[in-house]
Amino acid sequence: MNIVSIGIRVAAALVLSATLVSATENRPVDWDDLINQSAQTFEDPFRDLSYDQIFDVRTVFQKRQELENPSLTDDARTEAETALNETLARLAEAEIDADWLISQRWIVAERRQKAATAANPLLDGKTVTLAGFAIQAPPEDDGTRIVYLVPERGMCSHMPPPNANQMVRAVVEGDWSPKTLHEPVRLTGKLSIEETQQSFHIVDGSVQMNASYVLDVTQVETIEDMRKSQQANDWATSHAERLRASGKLYGPKQGVSE
Repeated sequence: MNIVSIGIRVAAALVLSATLVSATENRPVDWDDLINQSAQTFEDPFRDLSYDQIFDVRTVFQKRQELENPSLTDDARTEAETALNETLARLAEAEIDADWLISQRWIVAERRQKAATAANPLLDGKTVTLAGFAIQAPPEDDGTRIVYLVPERGMCSHMPPPNANQMVRAVVEGDWSPKTLHEPVRLTGKLSIEETQQSFHIVDGSVQMNASYVLDVTQVETIEDMRKSQQANDWATSHAERLRASGKLYGPKQGVSE
């Protein structure tokens, strides 16, 4: 084998090595990165309406349904017609076409649903690191631990669940599980776009957990882990601040108190 052939093979090996490193490289991501931004721009005629105007459009729909009831009394019919006419006049004065808006309601609902679930295709199959708050879920049939990662403390318990593209179903191969509800944590693993639905009890009752992503976890980092390994960073500091503000006993610098 001549020098040129050896050089070509070495160069090819280096390119292949670089490609493999790039393919498996750990990529820190933020929650905004999970959203497919191309699905967020769409026509929504309800977006610029005030709360009172949306209420008026709803009133038009409800009063028309009410007037279709053949058993409605004369007095009730007169009252419904008066309310309907007054509401239509108010909307017309604001140049709002109630009939057209009513015809658009399911179209807009579908667009909003798509925007809320659309995942970022650039992250599909990538190894990522994402920080958030972990919620323990029932294990799978084979005992595999499942947690849901959400961007804000309190979501799914005292606050509504986030959009599906802001929730990650994390499959944890190991012994770790959250010590508390909404434990701050940083997870690393392979991220896949996969829509899942699961209902289970959280604090006040059953909650429907809709997630656009599944994360196969290979590494778990808690604030305490980073404190012990002296890997303090902006993420750990900010989460410690949040927990301390909520009344938890967290130290001002080191993370978790003893």
